[in-house]
Amino acid sequence: MKNTVQLLALLLIVVVCEIAAKPPAAQDAASQIKGKIESLQRSLKDKSISDPNFAPVNSMAGDSLKAASEALNAGRLYLSLETLAEASNLLQGARVAEDSATVVKGGLPAFESQWGEASLKLTALDQQAQTRGWDHSSAAIRSLSEAAQGRSLPLLEGGRGFATATEPKDGLFYLGEAQGEAEFAQFCATLHLPAKATPFPLRSLLPELVRLQEKTNAAFQPPRSIELHPRFIALNSTLKLAQELDARKFYAGALYQYLEAVRHYGMLDAAPLDAARQVAVKEAVAAAQTKLAASTRDDSIAQLFVERAASQVAHADGSAPSADEWRSAQVIVEQVLPAYFAAERPASPLQTASGKTVDITLVRWPYT
Repeated sequence: MKNTVQLLALLLIVVVCEIAAKPPAAQDAASQIKGKIESLQRSLKDKSISDPNFAPVNSMAGDSLKAASEALNAGRLYLSLETLAEASNLLQGARVAEDSATVVKGGLPAFESQWGEASLKLTALDQQAQTRGWDHSSAAIRSLSEAAQGRSLPLLEGGRGFATATEPKDGLFYLGEAQGEAEFAQFCATLHLPAKATPFPLRSLLPELVRLQEKTNAAFQPPRSIELHPRFIALNSTLKLAQELDARKFYAGALYQYLEAVRHYGMLDAAPLDAARQVAVKEAVAAAQTKLAASTRDDSIAQLFVERAASQVAHADGSAPSADEWRSAQVIVEQVLPAYFAAERPASPLQTASGKTVDITLVRWPYT
């Protein structure tokens, strides 16, 4: 009996020490993310998408939510949040699109009425985001929020375009996604995960974005432009969002999207990895994790990409990574991380032919 009591007391001490070792704010953020994942999983279970046009969303959102939960359980909080965003926005889009009876019956006027209500709400949330303080959050959480906020209003406008160009109900999915993005941006703002003592020196990335756009334009030549067309679409849409975020001075979101564009660009030429290169990439990912963990600066945006790379080279279920996952992890450690650390230096000026600096705003619609 005495030994049992002592064992229980020891176990209690271990549990208390483990809880104490984990910052309360991190516990709060992880708990909030876990609660959001479970809420969406219940929603999907209790009311799946029944419209045949959007039925694939059930498995797509379900898989993303499972991946978000696995990432959180593995301690990859930022990757979990990023994956949660994908599931949340996809599900919100399908929910709004499925509830189309009023718009089908009322036509474009009914859509315009629904769109107008959403526009008022989303515009107000966008204005609120402009003055949002981020002292309580890490740069990665801020970047995910700003990127989601940056997608919201363009999706709203895109929904209206589809509704008028084809059928009113065709704009509902984009309307739902716009609402989902804004809601996710708000959710991120509620997460309390204080940054490390030294902040990352966020700044405009316009010079880097312009140079990467020029390189992308030069690379868009047959046969690659045909063979890798989906990759070029993803690359250009990411660059477009990064430019828009940068113009709004959403510099954390701009950095996040710039680095994602660097990854997409790197994937254009990344070759398959043999066994030796796979081992080297796994070691490089582990080294990057160690380096970031020891840093006293808020390098959480880099950590987000390293968490993604770590999940790509070692699956939770033990299955083998795909060729693309190996290539992506390699690009992250060899190109994305150097681009991240280069972004801490002051920007080099953009030059015209005369040598004068200029400010450039690039505009492209839609996200293709």
